Amino acid sequence: MLESLKKYVYEQNMRLPKLNLVTFTWGNVSAVDRDKQLFVIKPSGVAYDELTPDDMVVCDFEGNVVEGHLNPSSDTPTHAYLYQKFPKIGGIVHTHSPWAVSFAQAGMDLPALGTTHADTFYGPVPVSEALTKEEIESDYEKNTGIVIERTFKDHQIDPMAVPAVLVRQHGPFAWGETAAKAVYNAKVLEVVAQMAYHTLQLTRNDSSVPQYLLDKHYYRKHGKDAYYGQKK
Repeated sequence: MLESLKKYVYEQNMRLPKLNLVTFTWGNVSAVDRDKQLFVIKPSGVAYDELTPDDMVVCDFEGNVVEGHLNPSSDTPTHAYLYQKFPKIGGIVHTHSPWAVSFAQAGMDLPALGTTHADTFYGPVPVSEALTKEEIESDYEKNTGIVIERTFKDHQIDPMAVPAVLVRQHGPFAWGETAAKAVYNAKVLEVVAQMAYHTLQLTRNDSSVPQYLLDKHYYRKHGKDAYYGQKK
């Protein structure tokens, strides 16, 4: 079942250590088949240099294992919930990349301070509320998905325009139309978090990118008249 998707998800997971986005086993990538209402995700706690395409686990949108000989990532219920609630996403990445985690642990939105940020994220990357004791003890991973959805709903943020979140006291999740794009967005998130951290060390002045520059850089890549890159 979904052999080509398992191979693809394996390949995208293997990009995480190459891009310096994971330490040990601290990360995962999944990708969805919307027609079958299934997704493929990395198994839990398996070292990257030991992974094979056959190790990838197929799950349904409730997080149940449909096929696989290993336990799926412990974050599977979060992925499952986001696939249900964000119907345009095709892939999800979770890491504990240190610069993004720093903002999550500080409980700070990642501000849009320049054009590098604006090329990918149309505004600040939000930090979620902290999960409550009850949310953690009852259904931690699913409630992580719920708090992510609530963050975007409460702040009226389009999850495709800002394809990432910082879960407070935890770390980043990123997504995209494909798993490859989700990995790309996760790497951009880590780079702009590092840039923002250093900017905030250098000055306490408001360094936020003005709206007109945010518009220009975001829409030249993502708008209906986008002109960045090559025409297909």
